[in-house]
Amino acid sequence: MTSLITGGSGLMGVEVVRLLLEQGEKPVVFSRNPSTPKLADVADHVEGIAGDLGIFSHVLNAVKKTRPDVIYHMGGMLSVPSDADPASAIQANALGTFHVLEAARLFDVSQVLFTSSLAVYGADIKEDFIDDNTVQHPLLFYGATKVFAENMGRFYKRKYGIDFRGIRYPSVLGPGIRTPGVAQYNSGVIEECAKGNPFTIWVTPETRIPIMYFTESARAIVELGQAPVEKIKTVNYVLTGITPTPSAADLADVVRAKIPGAQIKFQPDPELQPILDDIGRRVDDSNARREWGWKPGLDLEHSVEEFLKELKANPDRYV
Repeated sequence: MTSLITGGSGLMGVEVVRLLLEQGEKPVVFSRNPSTPKLADVADHVEGIAGDLGIFSHVLNAVKKTRPDVIYHMGGMLSVPSDADPASAIQANALGTFHVLEAARLFDVSQVLFTSSLAVYGADIKEDFIDDNTVQHPLLFYGATKVFAENMGRFYKRKYGIDFRGIRYPSVLGPGIRTPGVAQYNSGVIEECAKGNPFTIWVTPETRIPIMYFTESARAIVELGQAPVEKIKTVNYVLTGITPTPSAADLADVVRAKIPGAQIKFQPDPELQPILDDIGRRVDDSNARREWGWKPGLDLEHSVEEFLKELKANPDRYV
């Protein structure tokens, strides 16, 4: 089976590629730079296509050439760059998703799997938790593009029968993240301290943001795609990761325990703190557990351990 992975050279995309290879599938990476060192060891088994999600001909030609059975749509702009440049975010996240869905329709791709985000939530949440039905009033432009993309997917599912499914991910934890994101102090504090650098966490110690290690996030979307279609009722699913959701102080304590001498301080960002406070709630992912059997794996301590092991084992992937 052939799968086209947009954003397949990114942290989570690379792990999806590896999982698909292990299952005997044929992954094709669509990215501006598909020749990533993260895939150097499996490059002979992975086709790469250079392209831009915002340019329809690039997406169309990639789908026409590869005729995938499934598209993992994981590419796009992240939160901070999207807020800084809304026009480019529209091109990458909104139009990019339209291009993927329209190409899937034209070339009879049966399934599109989409990486959304908890950033679809924000203001006006009345409960102390977030679930699949929580009101979507995002505070970030990035979140607004994800809401639009999710609803385009629902339209293509209803109108054209494309098996569209999505996951609203928490903050993804993993090495080598270079594009800034509002909650990426989680990854930054581990990687920088592992390198012997001091790190300033830009939230209060009490801040709790749902997080998930990147191998878990990749496993989730592959498992979602493989679930029987009759089980899928909710379409776009929130997921919890590390349970219970750790505070920034909890994370700092584990990093200090694993990296003696780690220099960590807290300096809350007055612009980002309110945004993170709004989505820093308990996540109820019972629909995902019930409908397609999602089970989170790693706890905080083991996630940090795996992060450090990965950095040590594969330093060339994260330069």
